[in-house]
Amino acid sequence: MKKRLETLFAEFGAIAITIYFTIFGLTLGSFAIALNAGLEVEGVAGGTGTLAAAWVATKLTQPLRIIATLVLTPLVAGIIHRIRGTKPETASSTKVAAENAAEPSADNAAEPSAEAAAEPSAEPSAETTRPSSRADEAR
Repeated sequence: MKKRLETLFAEFGAIAITIYFTIFGLTLGSFAIALNAGLEVEGVAGGTGTLAAAWVATKLTQPLRIIATLVLTPLVAGIIHRIRGTKPETASSTKVAAENAAEPSADNAAEPSAEAAAEPSAEPSAETTRPSSRADEAR
């Protein structure tokens, strides 16, 4: 489950991280409010402070929070991209696009690029050569 979460963070970036920490914060806050409202906790967590007990309870719900993040992130990302009118860009599509840009295709390999055509050639033309001096002519 940890690998899937890491893959999700790599693919969706800030959206996935924001969703994960939002769920964490809401869970922690909910447990803290419940404990302050009078929820009785027995055992080891019962003797600690409210925030510490809420953190322990939140930690116990971590597998559920990870599952919620895995489910909600693609949905929220789709909604965000639909509202913005943009196409979602995943890490895999970015990697493929970068590889395609780095490798020239067989069709383009035979033709010089526009940049190469605009650059002056390495061979000096008649206009750029220096006129010979009389000392050069004597040799």
